[in-house]
Amino acid sequence: MAIVVNKPLPEFEANATGGIKVTNTSHLGQILVLYFYPKDNTPGCTTEAMQFRDKYKDFVKAGAVVFGVSRDNMKSHEDFKTKLELPFELIADTEEKMCHMFGVVKNKIMYGKKVKGIERSTFLVGADGILKQEWRGLKVPGHVDEVLKAVKLLKKAA
Repeated sequence: MAIVVNKPLPEFEANATGGIKVTNTSHLGQILVLYFYPKDNTPGCTTEAMQFRDKYKDFVKAGAVVFGVSRDNMKSHEDFKTKLELPFELIADTEEKMCHMFGVVKNKIMYGKKVKGIERSTFLVGADGILKQEWRGLKVPGHVDEVLKAVKLLKKAA
């Protein structure tokens, strides 16, 4: 089942660092930010994680919960989280269930070879469980500020 803006998220269940289970209904009542990234410990993903980290207090103040999502396993996520001192949890989508549901698995060309990779994307889910906004194929610079602005607007509208 694919996701659609202005519709509720389809059913899903995923495990995150900190022993947290995330489902389509686990964060009702809170604004949910799910950011999908290609891989732990790569330059762009590290920069993006640090930018979410540095603005994390602002997201919390605006009533949002942030989760990073990638295909890396829990051990990789725990190490990445510790190394960067991330205050939010990371979802280990090792079976790509969420990646496929959110439609972020794309064919990419890497070093001249076709590979299946994750398209950097962020999804904003309202406190009512409805997908409010999506950013796909994005560039890291300025993105976190844009998401924070959207979260604040959503909170104001609530």
